[in-house]
Amino acid sequence: MNLNLPSLPTTPDELDTFFGIVFTRESRENGLAFRPRPTDTIISTFTKCGTTWLQQIAHGLRTRGSMDFEEISNVTPWLELAFDLGFDLDAAQVAEPRVFKSHLSWRDVPKDARYIVSFRDPSDAFISAYRFFEGFLFEPGTIDLDTFFRWRNPLAEMAERGYWHHLASWWEQQNNPNVLLLCYEDMLADLPGTVRRVAAFMDIPLDDVLFARVVGQASRPFMLKHKHQFDEGPLRRLIAQRTGLPFDANAYKVTPGARDNPKYRLTAAHRQTLEEIWQAQVAKRFGLETYEEIRQAVRTLHQTE
Repeated sequence: MNLNLPSLPTTPDELDTFFGIVFTRESRENGLAFRPRPTDTIISTFTKCGTTWLQQIAHGLRTRGSMDFEEISNVTPWLELAFDLGFDLDAAQVAEPRVFKSHLSWRDVPKDARYIVSFRDPSDAFISAYRFFEGFLFEPGTIDLDTFFRWRNPLAEMAERGYWHHLASWWEQQNNPNVLLLCYEDMLADLPGTVRRVAAFMDIPLDDVLFARVVGQASRPFMLKHKHQFDEGPLRRLIAQRTGLPFDANAYKVTPGARDNPKYRLTAAHRQTLEEIWQAQVAKRFGLETYEEIRQAVRTLHQTE
């Protein structure tokens, strides 16, 4: 199917149509029906909460740092999109254990595997999503942050495929020995500790050479240098095939970091909305009043491992 769209979306309505063209229900249902092995590792973070970073760490650990891949999702397939991209989820991978990417909540993710999940401050996750969508999934300069905020609709994010449901569903698995919970901010603060924790969880013995290699290859400078291997190449080809749009959209998932630009700042009203939802969906349910409290709770879990 090639619809020959004139451009990337420029309005929220066009974004909705675009998503319906690119992401099919059949592919999602195929991913949901997947039956993993007990040794499989599924990285199931919410969007823009460290997915690609964890893919790189897990793949480096199991291959002793191999960078012999076109794009990271070619060697750690995305469950919900594998069917559309032509990947066989049941196939052998380049190394064991098999590793998969997902954005599914605990309720929906295929069971009986091992799971790595990283949380991220909702404000930062939202800004990161906006920056990633701009130029890749909508035309730059056509949808401002406020419009994107209303389209993404944090209230709707409480639904079964949203940020709040995802966080709550995985937090409820905090004592599940087959679930490793992390926080994006603590991964930034202690990458070596994160690599050790992931290796132990995946039952991969660490020697000094492997440890140094994986830490180095999971660093921002290294991943920026190799950014073409983290740029959604398979997805961009699918979009080009289905829409007739160029393949060369900017989809780099590794960036130099925060930009000091007012267009990427949430307003006080946006932050108030997010705070109200946090209180209703997280604080009321789990007694965790702020995101910082969930970070502390995750660190406490690690101290008891």
